[in-house]
Amino acid sequence: MSTATGGDFDYETNGSGYARQRRPDPRIAAMIHTVLGDARTVLNVGAGAGSYEPADRYVVAVEPSAQMRAQRPATAVPALDATAQRLPFDDGAFDAVMATVTVHQWADTAGGLAELRRVARGPVVVLTFDGDALDRLWLAEYAPELIAAERRRYPPVDDIAAAIGTTTEVVEVPIPIDCADGFTEAFYARPEQFLDARVRAAQSAWGFVDETATARAVERLRADLGSGAWDRRHGHLRTQPQFLGALRLLVGRPAG
Repeated sequence: MSTATGGDFDYETNGSGYARQRRPDPRIAAMIHTVLGDARTVLNVGAGAGSYEPADRYVVAVEPSAQMRAQRPATAVPALDATAQRLPFDDGAFDAVMATVTVHQWADTAGGLAELRRVARGPVVVLTFDGDALDRLWLAEYAPELIAAERRRYPPVDDIAAAIGTTTEVVEVPIPIDCADGFTEAFYARPEQFLDARVRAAQSAWGFVDETATARAVERLRADLGSGAWDRRHGHLRTQPQFLGALRLLVGRPAG
């Protein structure tokens, strides 16, 4: 189990493999960059190792974990050491603000979302997961403890939507079969990946599941893959081009 430092997950201890396992998927990136519109200045909050930051705009990044800041590529801007709930910027300082797969980790979600809206002149773009849809993934059969933990972590989508815009669009994001970003749903068609401890280590959800439950889930999956039971139930997913799971893109716009 993890001990939180800057949020609910200890990235200083457990975040070393994120840059390798959690690479941005270009199709998801294209969706994010499209909804940023014509914004020329973009703030990335909870920026981590830099996934999904646009390369064709002026970007400022904020990330409280030194371990994650150290994994940013040489081509990315250095990230400032700050948290979402205390952004060191003036009101309306940026054309747009983005936060990708991070809001569930914040110590003060409401305060952080209010800060995103405060410093954005235009859209606030949030990539997150809908806790109510997490059991669409077959992994719920093997690791119900993981699904339960994730549901407790993810803020309700309606609450995020209300906080980031006068009007907010919520989009279901299709996950491609060869998704490059190693979050859990990315492997809907590649179940063998969950047998790899390095893959699980780059998914913070496993940090909230005790070792006994994790071992039980992995060994049951290993047995079902070996016997063919997984393929009998879910084998159609191996050739399914996309999966509509819990991934959501929210675009909040100010009044006027």
